[in-house]
Amino acid sequence: MKYIFFLLALILTSSVVFAQQGNTNVTGVIINGSNDEPLEGVNIVNINQVTGSTTNSKGEFEIVAKANDTLHLSYLGFKSIKVKVTNDWIKFGSSTIALTELALALEEVVVNQFRLTGYLEVDIAQVPINTNYQYSISGLQYGYEAGKGTGVNKILSSIFNPADFLYNTFGKKAQEMKKLKQMKQNDEIRDLLSSRFDREMLTVLLQVDRVDLDEIVRQCNYSKDFINTATDLQILDAISGCYEEYKVLSRGRK
Repeated sequence: MKYIFFLLALILTSSVVFAQQGNTNVTGVIINGSNDEPLEGVNIVNINQVTGSTTNSKGEFEIVAKANDTLHLSYLGFKSIKVKVTNDWIKFGSSTIALTELALALEEVVVNQFRLTGYLEVDIAQVPINTNYQYSISGLQYGYEAGKGTGVNKILSSIFNPADFLYNTFGKKAQEMKKLKQMKQNDEIRDLLSSRFDREMLTVLLQVDRVDLDEIVRQCNYSKDFINTATDLQILDAISGCYEEYKVLSRGRK
């Protein structure tokens, strides 16, 4: 009898531990730290699981996570933070998280002056010509601009260059680059990235800084105009395509 009781206790304990270690849905409320008002539209990304969510009008959110996962919270005009998912959070339910407002400063705006003559042919000649090429991205209804070269030819010059920037970058970040496919397949992540231009989520998920992220895209032979104007989703698709080409070339190189 004692043996059976001990066995049942062991099974129950194991079940509790397994439940704590496995994925579950954690909930929370995000508020403005200065006035305790709920914040709607805050972006929440689970860096470990590569899943995303946003807060509703009451500041509430729900996201798949497990203990020790890290959630990245970002909202326009507020300081982004990282929050660790704890066993207590999972056990006791919703948690309230406060974000701190940033002091917003207007950047200097430079307006290029054109001396318009009233003659169409003369005035058009003053407008800079964009020499980029148009490419399409799966899942989008419109194209984007990129530099010359498509397919494997885009990175041949980089992969066989002595500096080997792409090889060193992708080769050393294999785990982070595996998240590319997860990011592309997650509808929440794609929706979040499609309306963002700050590269913050990409740098967090791929564990690179903004300078390195721009350099990766540039080495993949995308234009400066594309890098400056593309949405985060377009940058994601550009890096993802380049990474797939890199894998093909790196196998041949080995």
